Amino acid sequence: MNLNDYVTGVQHIGIPTNHIDETISFYKAIGFDVIMETVNEAANEKVAFLQNKNLVIETYENKNAAMENGAIDHISLDVTDVDAVFAMIADKFECLDQEVQFLPFWEKGVKFFTILGPNHEKIEFCERIV
Repeated sequence: MNLNDYVTGVQHIGIPTNHIDETISFYKAIGFDVIMETVNEAANEKVAFLQNKNLVIETYENKNAAMENGAIDHISLDVTDVDAVFAMIADKFECLDQEVQFLPFWEKGVKFFTILGPNHEKIEFCERIV
């Protein structure tokens, strides 16, 4: 199988923040709607997903945002079978996760893993469980 058989598009862009309320206000002012707010209990971070048409931003208050140009943390690709993608590519790239991870976001959660790109950008492969 080919990786493109599993990728359906961009799921979201991940932007860390030191002040989630300010970040939410900013994106709302430029046309985004909050589609989910939650807490990542494992990381003790407030998380919000904001959407404007087909673009979704995940922002999370980690109190460690770089606060400089180029501070986007990751690009998340939506995949139909994250376990198959992990088996296909984890040994071909610098994988930041030893196994597929889980977070209890959305109704039934998401499974994901992250690799490092050539410019130290993070690429996340993410499957929303339905």
